[in-house]
Amino acid sequence: MSTRPHILIIDDEESMRQMLSVMLRRQGYQPDSAAGGREALQRLATTAYDFILCDLRMPEMAGRDFLRQALERGVQAPIIMMTAYGSVDTAVACMQEGAYDFISKPFKQDEIIIVLKKAEERERLKEENRQLRLQTLAGASFHGLTGRNSAMLALYDQISRVTDLKTTVLILGESGTGKELVARAVHAGGVREGKPFVAVNCGAIPEPLLESELFGHLKGSFTGALVDRAGLFEQADGGTLFLDEVGEMPPSLQVKLLRVLQEGEIRRVGANTSRRVDVRVLSATARDLQAEVAAGRFREDLYFRLNVFTLQLPPLRERLDDLPLLAEQFVRDCSRRIGRHPAPRLTAGALRRLLGYDWPGNVRELENRLERALVLCDGPQLSERCLDLPDAGGGAVATTAGEGTNLSIKQAERLLERELIRRALERTGGNRTHAAKLLEISHRALLYKLKEYGLE
Repeated sequence: MSTRPHILIIDDEESMRQMLSVMLRRQGYQPDSAAGGREALQRLATTAYDFILCDLRMPEMAGRDFLRQALERGVQAPIIMMTAYGSVDTAVACMQEGAYDFISKPFKQDEIIIVLKKAEERERLKEENRQLRLQTLAGASFHGLTGRNSAMLALYDQISRVTDLKTTVLILGESGTGKELVARAVHAGGVREGKPFVAVNCGAIPEPLLESELFGHLKGSFTGALVDRAGLFEQADGGTLFLDEVGEMPPSLQVKLLRVLQEGEIRRVGANTSRRVDVRVLSATARDLQAEVAAGRFREDLYFRLNVFTLQLPPLRERLDDLPLLAEQFVRDCSRRIGRHPAPRLTAGALRRLLGYDWPGNVRELENRLERALVLCDGPQLSERCLDLPDAGGGAVATTAGEGTNLSIKQAERLLERELIRRALERTGGNRTHAAKLLEISHRALLYKLKEYGLE
């Protein structure tokens, strides 16, 4: 919040707007005013306010209607209703719908300043809580990987077991799940940290060039080979070579890769002698390599050589409880990368929308869509309408509410938990004991949650 909080006064009486503007300016606020709800909504589309003072009774648009529309548009500023004697019941109803507080007319200067100071204190505490969440987010990361889902915690444990070994590791997972990040975590957590980490996508390089890219070549060994050139194996000497999409490697090179893994030597294209290299090989694929072996497209002996130890990445749709952490991290990191400061906040409605999508492109798609939203939408928050997402169809949490009044990850997590319990009961035909096992909670805890969420 700035040193001079920005406040919007909405009242159809010009004398009231002027009186409040003078009083608030003397108290260190920066006031703007609007003669009605529609004008105020236009201002909110282009200006972020710290607080809003709104009269309850106005001819063009009632204060309660303004409140509803402002909240639907994701306005996060505390809205304080001003009401004349006799409208207290309506003001209380406004608070139930999301207004921060109300104050009765006529009011003394001290009364309205006290309400604003209380609102300032609440906003300060909310920001402190947000910073604590960011610290928690930092604590939920593991060598660049983010998540606290049980599958991710198991993955961290497996990574820790192989980081200091030279054994080959095969990383499996759908496209966009973060297989290169896992490879970097294996490298960064072990004795080769600080040594070269070299990555290559085996499916992105034409077959005639891939051999030279991996093993290097001598000058004159083929057209265009104007100088001697070290390949990626030599560049990674002492460190790690990551072969992404290894299932795309042509059969002719599979034989040569197998020889390198067996003998620890490479031979440049056009050379008669071999060179020893000390390289740990990590590989990844989105393909079913066992099916590729059965179809004769991938060598069985190479498959067994690469698959000494397997790390399996879960798709994002199977770890949606990590999505709030990932989304907040991506908004923060993308904002820094594209030069947008300060980073906007995801509204509760936007988070519900993200949780309601199936994410076929996994974590990569989440990051790309959030970066696009940051480019297209201005303002202090990213609301649901900023997200370029298809209509929800069978996602984990349907977006059934508006933007809401809370920037509450807890509220979104409750929606997710309720939906997962419902799905588990569907899958087990209503068998609560089996559903509890699927959910990895006790039977007693499930019974409590069934009652809590009204799923009995």
